Amino acid sequence: KIFQAVVSCIGGDGTIYIIPKSFETALNKLMAEIQNTFKGLGLLIPYCWKKGEACVVRGSDTLWYRAKIVEVSGSTLQVQYIDRGYIESIPQCHLYPTTFYTGIPPFCIPCQLYKTLPIGNFWQQDAVDYLQELLKNEEVEIHVEELPDYPWGKLSISLYFGGMSLSSFMAYQKYCVAEDCQDIQKLGVFEGDLSPSYLLQPLPLPGETFPVTVTHLVSPKEAYICLHSSGNVAKRSATERAASHDSESLNKALKWCNKIVKTLPHLTNFKKELPCLAEYVDGIWYRAKLLSITQVVPVQILVQFVDYGTYLVAPTSRLRHIPCHLLKYPVQAVRVLLAGFKPASDDKNVERIPYSPEWSLKALWTMVDCVEGKRLSASILTLSPEVTISLYGDDKNLVHLKLIEMGLAELDE
Repeated sequence: KIFQAVVSCIGGDGTIYIIPKSFETALNKLMAEIQNTFKGLGLLIPYCWKKGEACVVRGSDTLWYRAKIVEVSGSTLQVQYIDRGYIESIPQCHLYPTTFYTGIPPFCIPCQLYKTLPIGNFWQQDAVDYLQELLKNEEVEIHVEELPDYPWGKLSISLYFGGMSLSSFMAYQKYCVAEDCQDIQKLGVFEGDLSPSYLLQPLPLPGETFPVTVTHLVSPKEAYICLHSSGNVAKRSATERAASHDSESLNKALKWCNKIVKTLPHLTNFKKELPCLAEYVDGIWYRAKLLSITQVVPVQILVQFVDYGTYLVAPTSRLRHIPCHLLKYPVQAVRVLLAGFKPASDDKNVERIPYSPEWSLKALWTMVDCVEGKRLSASILTLSPEVTISLYGDDKNLVHLKLIEMGLAELDE
């Protein structure tokens, strides 16, 4: 069985407590009912608590939760939140004994990693802390491998986050030994003759109009676009649906990669077109490819962010190996040429684009204003030798008409 779940906590012994996504509605309903039933403070009169006794506990967020007594020691009790898994020491005044809701099974499931042996036969504290930091409150994919030997024992699972196996990842970090480590190589250490590359984005058929955004303008004539799914689900083409699904899955996988990026090795191979992860100026890591070495001492590399088309000159400290599973998503940005116009022969603006001097900087900034942050549509005219498109604004007019009106471009039949 395979299902999505949220990790509610990691126990001190490395037990992974999960709440299946399918349980969320029922859990929220129960929580609302508990809040309506229990108001105010906990039990203020003396009470003889027993280990294993059911109760409700008032959490630090002032909400009431189902719990059970794990240990009794003086005025403080150790309780376990049965729908979350975590254990806390709580003063007696924040608890209330109850037999309400005891007929409803706990919503969280204790799990252990299948065929995974921690170093030293138990999870060390630093491994538990790392698991907690990595997984708490995150949505993951659960593969059930073995049922527990007794009711409410630990479920043996394989856990995947962002397409990666947790067992393999923790083995890679030297926290454990995993028997089934087939995908350890997916953590992205490319050695020897292996030359990975990105997949290209499948494009709609010529003549078909589809929604796009412009992610980067090289010149008024050359741009990078991203395909989007139209608002009308029924009218979406297969290409649009695939692009939308890929984009969502890629964003999730990249979010996880940003959490573990410090564990990925720095690049040592600077082969042209090599895929990598690069840190952008916003501090977030994105998919990129190497273009050239621009400086030798200290080493500076020109990279292109493949899902946007933008460029950056970065030191090697901002480049890391890319996990293999990130290569299965097609590049999101497609380089295109815009059809129907050319630079104005009488454009008197002196400031020109250095790498494309036939265009003035004013023409470039005008085109930026026409496309930046706007939902546009495009239609492919040719696929080779270059992908050439007609690009339309939200008013359904060709975007380059503004440049022609201002004398910055002219029609090109």
